[in-house]
Amino acid sequence: MSTITEEIRANAEVYYGDEICQEKSKFLLKEVGLPNGLLPLEDMEECGYVKETGFVWLKQRKKSSHKFEKIDRLVNYAPEITAYVEKSKIKKLTGVKTKELLVWVTLCDIFVDDPPTGKITFKTPSGLYRTFPVSAFEVEEAPKKVGLDQSKAAAAAASALV
Repeated sequence: MSTITEEIRANAEVYYGDEICQEKSKFLLKEVGLPNGLLPLEDMEECGYVKETGFVWLKQRKKSSHKFEKIDRLVNYAPEITAYVEKSKIKKLTGVKTKELLVWVTLCDIFVDDPPTGKITFKTPSGLYRTFPVSAFEVEEAPKKVGLDQSKAAAAAASALV
């Protein structure tokens, strides 16, 4: 059952489709001071954000898994993920589990140290936590594609200088 009610939707910015949801989720993470690769979801259908409360939801067609190679950790993402975001923090996170030893552990809070130390901490509902380097969750963004006309103009300008 979905936790996103019509009342929440009425006060939210809602986006549909994988491409725009990927863009908006990365933008939101960057805006609140978290690494942009923190939520590598696949085939997203919907995302929403209530600015007044910081409530965020992300829906994907089916659950997905991602391995963060730099820290050798596997993470499972449910079809619906919800959280409250604020400066350098994600609180009351639902739908995200990580594998520790042989047990799947639910995550509830994520925060980056302030002032920045280059560390990010993941907390469980039981109070256990793990700290990793922020760089393990950052993804290099691909440069914007240059249109054909722009590249021709740049080549013409370069040849004019020679």
